[in-house]
Parts: sequence; structure tokens; C-alpha cells
Amino acid sequence: MKKFKRFFYLLITLSIIGGVVAFRYYDVIMGSGTFFDSRLKTIYVPTNTTFDELVEILVEDSIIQSESDFRQVADWKRFRTPKPGKYVFDNGKSLNKIINKLRSGDQTPVKLTFNGARSPQDIAGTIASQIEADSVSILQAILSRENAQKYGFNKESFRAMFIPNTYEIWWNTDADAFVDRMAQEFKKFWTEERVAKASAKGLSQSETVILASIVKAETAKRDEAPVVAGLYLNRLRIGMPLQADPTLIYAHQDYSIRRVLDKHKEINSPYNTYKNAGLPPGPINFPELNYVEAVLDPEEHKYLYMCAKPDFSGYHNFARTLRQHNINAKQYQTALGKMMREQRAQERNK
Repeated sequence: MKKFKRFFYLLITLSIIGGVVAFRYYDVIMGSGTFFDSRLKTIYVPTNTTFDELVEILVEDSIIQSESDFRQVADWKRFRTPKPGKYVFDNGKSLNKIINKLRSGDQTPVKLTFNGARSPQDIAGTIASQIEADSVSILQAILSRENAQKYGFNKESFRAMFIPNTYEIWWNTDADAFVDRMAQEFKKFWTEERVAKASAKGLSQSETVILASIVKAETAKRDEAPVVAGLYLNRLRIGMPLQADPTLIYAHQDYSIRRVLDKHKEINSPYNTYKNAGLPPGPINFPELNYVEAVLDPEEHKYLYMCAKPDFSGYHNFARTLRQHNINAKQYQTALGKMMREQRAQERNK
């Protein structure tokens, strides 16, 4: 009887110990591993991050409460190789769920945006601030002659493939993967309908973007873009040089030029649309979709000339004849001269 009691008490003791251990095991794995002020917290795990470096990130960003518990659960789940990416965690998540997320690479995409870019350097810097790839590698990928040929472009026209917009993309995307994504988006944008519209105007896909870049440089007023696009299409149709001042500024690579003068028109460059008929060999900036659409669906009219309005509103006066254009230009020059005299007077009176 005594032996039975001892065995019974031993069994009870072992059961209690087992229960405590089991509870501890469950609590460590399934209990809350996160506890921070905000509802969500984001971390970035760079490519080739080691397990110890990951632990440092989780501790520094207060994703985990106990480093030792995290390491213990990671050992139990044989987790040692972090996958790079952007990870968003809910408050109160268990260590089990945290590790499952990191081990499976269940990352959250970033919303990659680039608008208003003028040069490849602009895009490279903007993109590098949003994904893991650095600006140098992105710039090299955009300027690469090999990449241009790979996707069916030449070095100058390759920039037409990069259409500004907002895209969902993985944070750990490298430069080559970014370029490949832009190729996919370019192909997606150019539906049969859009290709047909461009072809009807005698334009290829790249040429459409090239003209859109000129339209963008000429007007910041998006509601005016179809009118400007129609004007340049009229010039192309009759073989008239585009004579677009923004292409000269691009040729000089001097964006401080505010007024294009006769001396600027002498530059020997394929981007000099005063000397060379037709379109330049590549875009002079990265036009947003609405400028591309303006070229595909331009306003139909007979305008051949444009001049900034004398009210400095950013809009333009349009003309069919050179005579009317000269009248518009004189009005603008008069208003500009008056404004400059007033500015100089104000500076003297300071």
C-alpha cells in the first residue's frame, strides 16, 4: 500500500512538473512575443542577413520582448536562415507566428513611386530610397547598353521603357529585377488598342514616349497636354522641325537656362530639334502616363505655334500662322520685360 502511495505521489509530482514544462513550452512559443506602442511595426531585413544580425534587428526595433525566448523557439523550429524583405508585425504576435513569417519570407510589398523624374540619376536616387538596391547599381542598369538591347531598345530610347507610376514591388528587389519589372509594366501598358493609336499617328511605342517627354517639358498643365501634343503631331505630319526649346536645354544639359537664345540653337546634337527634323533619339525626361495618353489621344486642331501667355499662368497661346505667333510672342516679351523691370526696381529699393 505504501509503495502504491509513493508511486501515486511520484506520478502526481511528475504530472505537475510535466504540466509546468508544457505550459512553459506553450507560453514561450504561443504567448505574446511582441509588445510595442503602435498597432503595427515594420522592419527591413537586408539580403545576406545572418541569424544573429536578425536578432539584433528584432531587439533594436522592439519586435521581441525576450531574446533568449526567441532563440529558444528558433532552435526548436530549426530556424537559422532569415529571408530578406520588408516585414510588418501586429502587436501581440506570438514568437511562433513571428518566426513562421520570417522563415517563410512572408514579407509585405512596398509601394514604389517615381514621378517628376528628369534624368536617369533622378530615377536611380528615387528608387534607391524605396528599395534595397543602391542608386549606383540602378543607374548602371538603366544606362546599360546590354540591358537596352535585351529588351529591344537602343541606349537612347531605353528610357522610354520606364513609365512613372506607383507599383507594388518587393523591398529586396535588386537593380536587374527592377528593370525587368519595368519591362513587364511597359508591355502591360501597351495594349493592342494603344499600339494601334500610336501606329495611326506614324509613331512607335518608344517614339510616343519621346514625344510625350517633350509635351511634358513644354507644359506643366495637364489639361493643356493634348493641345500641345496635337501641335507637335501637326508639325511632324507636314515635316516641319519640332523646334522644341526643351530639347535644346536637354542637349546642353543645363537646366538653369530660362530663355533659349540663338546661341543655344547652334549646338551640334541629335537633340537639337531646330537643326534636325523629326523626333530626337530618346526621351528628354520620364513622362507620366497622362502625357503618353495625351499623345495617343491628342486634341485635333491646326495649331503649329505656341507661346507662353503674358499673364504667366503657365498656359500658352496657340496659333495657326507665324504672323499670329509673332503677335503672341511680342505680347509675352513685353509682359516679361515689364516684370523684370519691376523686379529690379524692387531689389534697388530693398
